[in-house]
Amino acid sequence: MDTTELSLQDRITGRLALLPAAERKVAEYLRNHGPDAIFATAGQIAAATGTSDATVVRTARSLGYTGLLELRHSLTRQVVRATSPAPPPGPEGSLLTHVFAEATRRLADTLRLTSASTFDTAVDVLAGAREVLAFGIGPSETVAAYLALRLRRLGRRARATGATGFRLADDLLELARGDVVVLYSPSRLLAEIDVVLDHAAAVGARAVLISDSLGPVFADRVHVTLAAAHTPTGATGEGLPSQVLTDALVLGVRAKDETRATERAELLTGLRSELSQTGGRRRTTQPPHRKESP
Repeated sequence: MDTTELSLQDRITGRLALLPAAERKVAEYLRNHGPDAIFATAGQIAAATGTSDATVVRTARSLGYTGLLELRHSLTRQVVRATSPAPPPGPEGSLLTHVFAEATRRLADTLRLTSASTFDTAVDVLAGAREVLAFGIGPSETVAAYLALRLRRLGRRARATGATGFRLADDLLELARGDVVVLYSPSRLLAEIDVVLDHAAAVGARAVLISDSLGPVFADRVHVTLAAAHTPTGATGEGLPSQVLTDALVLGVRAKDETRATERAELLTGLRSELSQTGGRRRTTQPPHRKESP
């Protein structure tokens, strides 16, 4: 493939797993702070990433550029394309049309990147779990909580966490053999991911990763990876493809045991019915009057 046609994002996604740790830090910074890096010197990028000028230049070359100057030119073109004024409002050029068009592209890309065998493997892993622990930080925490809720409604044991630092340790205590960790991490290399995966391996739990670019980085440490296409513009939320994948996974797990899912749904409906009636009740009896002393 002609690498001159690849965006910086694509280059980083394809090579992140092969980069040394220091260069990986620089690549992550460039991906997450592209506009800031356009006019930054090697020294400024090095200071922001805790590396050196030489590491910044080596990273640019590792990504296929002749040096930092060509990388900055590529970034400039990428940012200009992403921030070009939208077409004037109209049936084919409204803001609404733009957002829905981007959402459609991201979902189509996610579907294209997800093979049937990979998806089936992920469903089997979740369906066979003793308990599922869903992990996500920031917007991804919402999707993690959504997965746990949907699985519990199917009669499966599931919980979610968005904890970081020391607080995460409490949520990992109960992880055991036969459990499954589902990691929602679009593109950021978080220290917590390493801790979660190391602990999962230590106790005999399996891991499913849902990410747009970290699959190659953790390929040898997770059981299966599902790709969730990223957005270059930010017009649609980072969790969009992850949530749609989650819906598909939940339906796949449900199909493994329709009887359990149906019984659980009936129980949920019954509880909701009771609660709705309770909420409308009024006290119909008065407490007994206490006799007053003569």
